[in-house]
Amino acid sequence: MIQQKPTVVLVHGAFAESASWTVVIEELQANAVPVVAVANPLRSLPGDAAYLRDVLATIDTSVILVGHSYGGMVITEAGHHPAVRRLVYVTSFLPDTGETLAGFGGADPLEHPPPLQVSHGDGTAGVREELVRPLFAQDFDDPTYAAAADRLTTQNAVVFGQPTTRAAWRELPSTYVVCGEDRATPPEKQRAQAARATAVVELPVAHHPFVTRPELVAEVLLDVAG
Repeated sequence: MIQQKPTVVLVHGAFAESASWTVVIEELQANAVPVVAVANPLRSLPGDAAYLRDVLATIDTSVILVGHSYGGMVITEAGHHPAVRRLVYVTSFLPDTGETLAGFGGADPLEHPPPLQVSHGDGTAGVREELVRPLFAQDFDDPTYAAAADRLTTQNAVVFGQPTTRAAWRELPSTYVVCGEDRATPPEKQRAQAARATAVVELPVAHHPFVTRPELVAEVLLDVAG
């Protein structure tokens, strides 16, 4: 009997949307690995986790749950679903119970917005445009950057101060992908987070490797998926 491959579920980070995973999705599908890219609503950590659990409830295979950047908070909060077999964190935050995204940056973004984001005064925030390319996309060519910049979105700022209520990685195996050339989340901070993971892979890539080096990300996920 042929064992069915797990479904890889991809969860994007802050100020972003799911189209960034397109080439990774194509690579996985070419290798007969089922894949779903979640349109993370970015409305609150509990709300984003609830949305992800609703997606997981529609999948009839085991799941490899992948979170990028803020997406690591979401998969940590939602990853206790019985279908989830493994968690994968990509240059991500890997929080313990009670930890917040703001805690990793050392400030409450609702009162003291960190330099990477700007508050719109209505409870939403966006990434500072002048910092996107030098910190998040230094390895993008001009057409790729233009397309990515068009996909940037605002979101509810409350997500940065909301704590996780349960740490799924304490009960499930996990892999952390350190992005060694990331300027937005420094590699030393990633390695500190990665110390909590079961396994660590380090790649010579920047903050969005699934855009600029999708074959490397796909290779990691194919290995995890078996």
